[in-house]
Amino acid sequence: AGIGAALYVNHCILDQPRTIGYQSSSIGPQFTRAQIVEALNRRKVKFEIVANAPQKVAQLLSDGHVVGLFQGRMEFGDRALGNRSILGDPRDASMKDKINAMIKYREGYRPFAPATLSEKAHEIFEVDAGYECNYMEKVVQVREGYRKKIPAVTHFDGSGRLQTVQRGHNPYFYGVIQEFEKITGIPVVLNTSFNINAEPIVLSPDDAISTFFNSGLDYLMMEDVLLTK
Repeated sequence: AGIGAALYVNHCILDQPRTIGYQSSSIGPQFTRAQIVEALNRRKVKFEIVANAPQKVAQLLSDGHVVGLFQGRMEFGDRALGNRSILGDPRDASMKDKINAMIKYREGYRPFAPATLSEKAHEIFEVDAGYECNYMEKVVQVREGYRKKIPAVTHFDGSGRLQTVQRGHNPYFYGVIQEFEKITGIPVVLNTSFNINAEPIVLSPDDAISTFFNSGLDYLMMEDVLLTK
């Protein structure tokens, strides 16, 4: 709201042109592998370095696991868009209840978002080719033929809170979804924010580690550093 107010004053009151814009909300802090490893060693947590992290995350998801993902810059605002996210398999109708039971503890009727390769969105949702919804801010209808294929992210009325993911905006997260499509044929993953209900989204490696061990998550990928219980 504060940013919107400033833009309103700039354009509508001061009559300045609409020249301000950005292509990503990932403008917060980022942590190196060395910082991640330091936090893990300080807390005596075992880990492994993974050669192809997006592919490993996709494989874990396709095997039915819920994965915490911590990579890149922290997102600005109240949406986790693949940098501080909890991911699941959208094909599993029980996935919503599973995530609620292990970490989110929120009302069962509240849907989780389908994060989708941008160029494939029109195939799965009732939108035109080239449609963008990069910040998970709109609800659209899932095409009839896909509703039973991705039940974990399809609301009772056939809608989904779509997030389109572009390679140029988030190559790591794009890679996860792309690898998941190679395995399953579905270019969609379930995405929700990496936090326990009533707590803020994780910011630092220590936040991610604490939330991981205080929840039912089995896996946490921090850049290319994998934790399991």
